[in-house]
Amino acid sequence: MISFIVPAHNEQACLGRTLQAIHESARAANQPYEIIVADDASMDATAEVARQNNARVLSVNHRQIAATRNSGAKAARGERLFFVDADTIIHPQVVIAALRHLDKGTVGGGAPARFDSAAPLYAQFLLLWFGWWMRLAGIAGGAFQFCTRDAFQGVGGFDERLFGGEDALMSWALKREGRFVVLWQSVVTSGRRMQGVRGLQMLGTLVRAAFFPKTLRQQSSVKKIWYDSNRAENRKIPDSLITQGANVFLSVITIVLLTNPFFSLFPQLRALIDRPLGGVRFAVNILLCHLFLVLWPCAGFLLRNLFQQTRWLERIKIVGLIALCLWFAWSVTRRVIWFWPWLYQKAI
Repeated sequence: MISFIVPAHNEQACLGRTLQAIHESARAANQPYEIIVADDASMDATAEVARQNNARVLSVNHRQIAATRNSGAKAARGERLFFVDADTIIHPQVVIAALRHLDKGTVGGGAPARFDSAAPLYAQFLLLWFGWWMRLAGIAGGAFQFCTRDAFQGVGGFDERLFGGEDALMSWALKREGRFVVLWQSVVTSGRRMQGVRGLQMLGTLVRAAFFPKTLRQQSSVKKIWYDSNRAENRKIPDSLITQGANVFLSVITIVLLTNPFFSLFPQLRALIDRPLGGVRFAVNILLCHLFLVLWPCAGFLLRNLFQQTRWLERIKIVGLIALCLWFAWSVTRRVIWFWPWLYQKAI
């Protein structure tokens, strides 16, 4: 049996579509299945929507995504566990591909997500960019993850010390149990958290967590992003000047980030924009260099995982990722070291 586990808190608006998509995907796979909605202290009609869509409701009061997923897994009867976020739409191709890999001995995996139309255009492109790097690193987000029950129990489930990032850590833990795959198919998740100023807050939280991972053990550090109970208010973010300014600012950063490889491959393109936009591109790249200093702690995280990994093929992959991180990290560090003396000279 396949057990679909859906953690939910105040998700009455999205949950119905999510559950219908799960039903359609499971029927296409032609295997017995169950759906468990782990209703984590909802104050709306989440439980009622779940029952209307033929899901079993498990009431919990954790207000922590890792613990809520673990409770759903403990209540599940299936030998294959599929974790789907309450605001995520999956497709039959994703489930069928996941089952095919599990039949071949894979212990777990996931699928990258893409935002729905609620997200600004920059966020959709940025998530696609992140998706490629996640495939390269072999990491799956929590929107859609799957594993065998044996593997889940072998790693002890999701780390309940974390209020965020538990999905990435789960990916690395499952790699120690066996083969972990990131599917080429993708799922569609809500872009509500990326609207307006919330996009800045989301990206700021991710950057802060990357430099200071221990902040993920404090709910207060991620509460406004992942633990906000007011879902209705999230959908009514005003189209203010601040919102528009945040979207423009992040769009410029995304455009520069995505087009940088083309300017490296074709230096003649720089002459076309040096006069009107060269200054903007320079400023954004300096900002990006500072942000990409996060690759140093990323390399350290990979190094720790290298010593914990027992599979040689995975060790080789990790060594390659460490080398890539260090190469990029040293490249941006040199630019940062150059920038501050240059700026001082300009100031005087």
